[in-house]
Amino acid sequence: MNFVQKLGETMSSINLGQAIGASGFKTIDLVILVVYLVVLVALGLFLGRTKKGEEKSANDYFLAGNTLTWWAVGASLIAANISAEQFIGMSGTGFRDGIATAAYEIMAAVTLIVIGKFLLPVMLKQKIFTIPQFLRERYNDGVGLAFSVLWLFLYVFVNLTSVAWLGALAIEQILGLQNVYIAFGETMISLRMVIVVVLFLVAGIYSIYGGLASVAWTDVMQVFFLVGGGLITAWFALRAAGDGAAMEGLKNVYTTLTTGEYAKDTHFHLVIQESHNASAFANVPGIAAVVGGVWLTNLGYWGFNQYIIQKGLAAKSIDEAQKGLVFAGLLKLVIPFIVVLPGVCAFYMTQHADQFTMLQGSINVADDAYPWLIRNFAPPVVKGLSFAALAAAIISSLASMFNSTSTLFTMDIYRKYINPNASDKKLVNIGRITSLTALIIAAIAVKPLLGGLDQAFQYIQEYSGFIYPGIIVVFGLGLLWKRASSKAAVWTAIATIPMGILFKLCLPEVAFQLRAGYVFMILVTMFILISLIDKKFVACETPDQKDRATMMKWAKILGGAGVFFILLAAVVTIWGACLPATATPENSVIAYLNDIGFQAFYFFGALVGCNAIWLWSDANDKKMDPKAVLLDLKLFRTSKTYAWGALAICLIVLVLYAALW
Repeated sequence: MNFVQKLGETMSSINLGQAIGASGFKTIDLVILVVYLVVLVALGLFLGRTKKGEEKSANDYFLAGNTLTWWAVGASLIAANISAEQFIGMSGTGFRDGIATAAYEIMAAVTLIVIGKFLLPVMLKQKIFTIPQFLRERYNDGVGLAFSVLWLFLYVFVNLTSVAWLGALAIEQILGLQNVYIAFGETMISLRMVIVVVLFLVAGIYSIYGGLASVAWTDVMQVFFLVGGGLITAWFALRAAGDGAAMEGLKNVYTTLTTGEYAKDTHFHLVIQESHNASAFANVPGIAAVVGGVWLTNLGYWGFNQYIIQKGLAAKSIDEAQKGLVFAGLLKLVIPFIVVLPGVCAFYMTQHADQFTMLQGSINVADDAYPWLIRNFAPPVVKGLSFAALAAAIISSLASMFNSTSTLFTMDIYRKYINPNASDKKLVNIGRITSLTALIIAAIAVKPLLGGLDQAFQYIQEYSGFIYPGIIVVFGLGLLWKRASSKAAVWTAIATIPMGILFKLCLPEVAFQLRAGYVFMILVTMFILISLIDKKFVACETPDQKDRATMMKWAKILGGAGVFFILLAAVVTIWGACLPATATPENSVIAYLNDIGFQAFYFFGALVGCNAIWLWSDANDKKMDPKAVLLDLKLFRTSKTYAWGALAICLIVLVLYAALW
């Protein structure tokens, strides 16, 4: 008897209905999920329809006709961002390490302010469809084409496959149906692959038909379920910890995990000390999660990732785009309560299991935390809403990736190199064919690529993160610095991944965020030097007296701040090395600063100082790269609404860190 036959006989005895029932799910929960999926597809098709007698233009299909309002931009950004990795992975990290992992979400909110203020206005002014398009126009065709191909491969073989596979894994975990196979005639297909195909089809149907308009406007509904379902799950988990009172539960969890035997526990510390939890520090290295390499990850992801920034590029105006990013930043501050706090609650409950009765299953690995909570503490209907929230997170991310894949191929490769004279109708059709092709390829490739690696996302996240330092240098200076040269961009792009690998091999014990900071410092230095010695330049005028004075003022402020941070980090590092063996973080301020990764300020100083260099150069240099973008400071003016929203985000972040340092 071969393996397949044996497997078929074993699995044929499994009753899916009984298995789902054992997980605590009722018929009403599954009805809620099915109704949600039907409404989602119907709404997406309706919103993406073309008016009678009109043809959808390329701008309509790929950028929603630049009709997105601030609330649609913000909602779509968050919906595209949140997937199973947040619900399952971040809850799992919260279970294992605590709320420090929320630093990624909290600092993302601050990053969105920076992008909205300084980067997005330049992109909108240049009327950019895609990020590679900007690279092609700013540097040369080779740089643009290289990044187009790179991102196409990443979207199809990494992003689409990992989000769908890990999303299906999460659904299996919640339903308690791991390693189940279904018979289709004589063929045995894993339930996970069936779920993958369903997720692809649901996301593909409306995104392929309607383009970005369908994706962005349905994301508004998706965010409602995503945030609502996540908050409901957290609420019931806290109620269970507080004998029916959620606020009492939060108090119980916080008090227990910060006092007594848990006095050095890291579950309620946003800044982790290495001496308290070395493994958690490696993932979220203390102060580096505030001023370190997290800025590279966030700037690269939110500012230069096609399927994310495309929502901002589709806004009605710069003002609407900026307000959308602030709205997304405010929503981002809610995410820790949705995905991280439940993991902390699950840790508390497993440590005090005797206080709870009739618990089903166990948490064998950290990623089991969120499904375990839903199975045990969410009542009927709430289970369905939580399930719908997870489905919303997965489907919205997939839909955005389908749309961005089609945009990249159609606008950067097909229109540029294959058919430059293509009509709008032709471009839209090619976009749809590209999305469908990406769906089919990803569905075929998902199991061979990820079938034996359930923790794939963590590996993908770290190694794809090798490209972020180079991306920030090439894109950021290309947007803002008039001396940024094509030669510097090419050599920086070539050196980025090898440099990341080199530091990984030479400093494996150093936290990734710190290594990324060191790589950035080397790459930005190399980029600036190559640009300054490049002889390909043209003459230009300096800004008017008022703008020049403003730029010089900020160049001096940022330059002074950069030097101060670097010198301060050097003093702390050298002083710490000279401390006696008796010095500990408990009795020495210098030892404490080293214990929270104060060396991250080397990177922060370099990042701040880099801005001083381009500001000084733009203010004084009478020569520029032939393809430079000349900036008008009026472009960086923002509305009062944006300013107040940005201030609110900063104040909330300060309060969170003051309360949970």
